[in-house]
Amino acid sequence: MTPRVMAYRVRHEDVPDTSEAFERAARLPDGPERHRTRGEIVCAWLPMADRLAGRFRHRGEALEDLRQVAAIGLVKAVERYDPYRGTAFESFAVPTITGELKRHFRDRLWSVHVPRRVQELRGRVRDARDELAQWHGVLAPTVEEIALHSGMTEDEVVTGVEAMDCFSVLSLDASLSSLEDGPTLGDSLGAWDEALDTVIDRESVKPRLRRLPDREKKILYLRFFRGMTQSSIAEDLGISQMHVSRLINDSCARIRRDVMRDAA
Repeated sequence: MTPRVMAYRVRHEDVPDTSEAFERAARLPDGPERHRTRGEIVCAWLPMADRLAGRFRHRGEALEDLRQVAAIGLVKAVERYDPYRGTAFESFAVPTITGELKRHFRDRLWSVHVPRRVQELRGRVRDARDELAQWHGVLAPTVEEIALHSGMTEDEVVTGVEAMDCFSVLSLDASLSSLEDGPTLGDSLGAWDEALDTVIDRESVKPRLRRLPDREKKILYLRFFRGMTQSSIAEDLGISQMHVSRLINDSCARIRRDVMRDAA
């Protein structure tokens, strides 16, 4: 016979009885008295919201800011709660407030924006670390241990671990050595190379140049790659300088139009 496990729910001192206030607010029409009653309910439950905010205090955010976020979640819970559905307000409010806190971390505190999947991996890695430390006394688990405990692959664990640092960033003035005048992080970063724009332009133009008639390709080659003047080109090809100028303008306009159309 399988033994029955009795689960006892811990009741905290910050759980007030506001059932009568909720019922009174539900009966009141929208107006000052109803808002005042809801405000009293919010004040009564603020200690619980502060307690829930405290659960997130080790994640790099000021506790006072977390309390404000939890208070917002509490206000939302009070506004949405229906006392006639038979559900205790605490059961409704806790996930609402916790969800508001988690959303705060997910949407606002990432110094580097990462995909939602990576954020979730980060949370699973953090939970696995906490559980390994609390249940098994493993304070510095390896990637393999976290993967085995959480059911993730080792690659997913590595991705989650790397995302741990996305809440904070280093200054570009941060020193890379112990020397007072040593190189900084900013010194290790590359500068913008204007030649990159030229590479992009050339690669965009190449297929259009190949489609030009042979004479126009030769004219553009002599003008822009050999640096010859229009007069020299005209003399070399046995045509007028005006004709050379018109062919250059027409060819360039056609190439520009094709590039812009493909980029749109």
